[in-house]
Amino acid sequence: MRWRTTFSSLVLSLSLGTPAAAQSAMPAARWDTSPSLTVGGFLGYQRGLSFQMIGTARGFAQDFPVQARFRLGRTAVEPGDPGDARRIFINDATNGTPKEKGHTWDFGLDGLYPMGDRTNFFGGVRYSRFKANFKYVGGNEDFDVTSSHWGVAGGVEASYPMGRKTSLILSAGAEIFLSSRLTGHDTSYSPDGDHVNPRNDYDYTDADEAVGQPNWRPMILVGVNYRLGG
Repeated sequence: MRWRTTFSSLVLSLSLGTPAAAQSAMPAARWDTSPSLTVGGFLGYQRGLSFQMIGTARGFAQDFPVQARFRLGRTAVEPGDPGDARRIFINDATNGTPKEKGHTWDFGLDGLYPMGDRTNFFGGVRYSRFKANFKYVGGNEDFDVTSSHWGVAGGVEASYPMGRKTSLILSAGAEIFLSSRLTGHDTSYSPDGDHVNPRNDYDYTDADEAVGQPNWRPMILVGVNYRLGG
């Protein structure tokens, strides 16, 4: 019977281990020391050709799943109707050959939440500065229409490794912007009706329809991420 007791004690000792061994077998809590910053860029469509520079940071806290992404971009946009813009912001003249161009400078902050091994949901805030230029060659008129807008964005993206530090990103979503004051020449139109030197009986709706300021924009982008560090 003694050998049975000795064998049982040995099995129990191997299973549980000594207190020191049991303590060393427990996983130790530690912070993630892997690189926490990536940089890259997007190219794609946002109601016009858009180029964006991006920086993504992670590792704010242990096991915190959300990453933060900063965006700075420039998008070529449709400026609007040169004839309507001239009438609403300057005068009723029709002489000269119109030439127009428009763009936005876009700033964004997104949170990225993982949906799978390669996919993320993103959502965040936007600030966009719109500028349209209307020039009438031979008509001696050249003026800008400008506005600034706050908005929100959301969508999904997928990431595909291209190397040890580089990934291809496919992103799709939409942005929605709040209405904002439109200013051109010495005239401005506000959504709340607080206009400055309005022409004829025009109001904010007329000005908004005449130019291509952002209200909502679909996003279809292709980008590359590069991981900094080791």
